[in-house]
Amino acid sequence: MCQHQPPCPPPDASDREAAHPVAHHPEQGWSLLCNGVLLFEDTGELLPNGRIVAPHRPLAAGEEAAA
Repeated sequence: MCQHQPPCPPPDASDREAAHPVAHHPEQGWSLLCNGVLLFEDTGELLPNGRIVAPHRPLAAGEEAAA
């Protein structure tokens, strides 16, 4: 899918979010990366194989993780 040189990271790589966006819709809160990953503004992801990656944004100062 990726035509960039060097190629963007594949969707199963740990740095998959470094891929170039091919569609960006901030008004809807998502971007499609050239490796097929749907990246959501809350940092959640939907991988091309259907796997869901939970949001992983850093917590703000004084904020606690949900249990």
